[in-house]
Amino acid sequence: MSLLDEQKRYYAARAPEYDDWWFRRGRYALEPEAERRWLQDVAEAEARLAAFAPRGDVLELAAGTGIWTRRLVPLADRVVAVDANPETLARNTPAAELVEADIFGWRPAGRFDLCFFSFWHSHVPDERLDEFWALVRSALRPGGRVFLVDNNVGDRAHTGTDQADGEETRTTADGRAFRIVKRRWEPGELAARVRPLGFDLDLHATANGHFVVGGGSRRLDGAGEGAEAAALPPTEQGP
Repeated sequence: MSLLDEQKRYYAARAPEYDDWWFRRGRYALEPEAERRWLQDVAEAEARLAAFAPRGDVLELAAGTGIWTRRLVPLADRVVAVDANPETLARNTPAAELVEADIFGWRPAGRFDLCFFSFWHSHVPDERLDEFWALVRSALRPGGRVFLVDNNVGDRAHTGTDQADGEETRTTADGRAFRIVKRRWEPGELAARVRPLGFDLDLHATANGHFVVGGGSRRLDGAGEGAEAAALPPTEQGP
């Protein structure tokens, strides 16, 4: 089984407890001071998204259980939320257009004003980053925007039992173990990595260091266009 297939199985198995991690319930509960710092960074990430002012047609990749989908829906005219697992989409909001599809095997039929993804970029293997950002570029209208939230490079609020070479071993509540991709980025490093691919991103670490958050625009100077067709394999299309 490939690492990406195992990662997909992990998030399907973890669907019933995923929101517990975000809201720090059950086995993800923190000590009071650690929880205060976590919630402060959550609030900062939410405020940065609101200030970014999502609007128009929004594509959310790896939408999961809908923690962020529910924040996007009131701000946008339309939200299309894509995730590989029916187990997570079943917990998402019906107010969005829910699409079950593997991001590495799907391309949108139309174009969007904003592409949003949370806690997904760190699960993209290095060798597939160009392919992923080519997908993002193909999904956006000229001048379209990107916004992301992810783990900061120093964040260890939820880690696997071991960490090496961009991978971790994670366990679910029932004790099953899964190997996943996990590559945490420093904000400036990530912004520099995607600039040659045609994106100018303004990224920040939150005050207590848990998250990388921010966004920017698809450039109109043609950067990244030459690699777009080559990076994207033939795939099924969706809404």
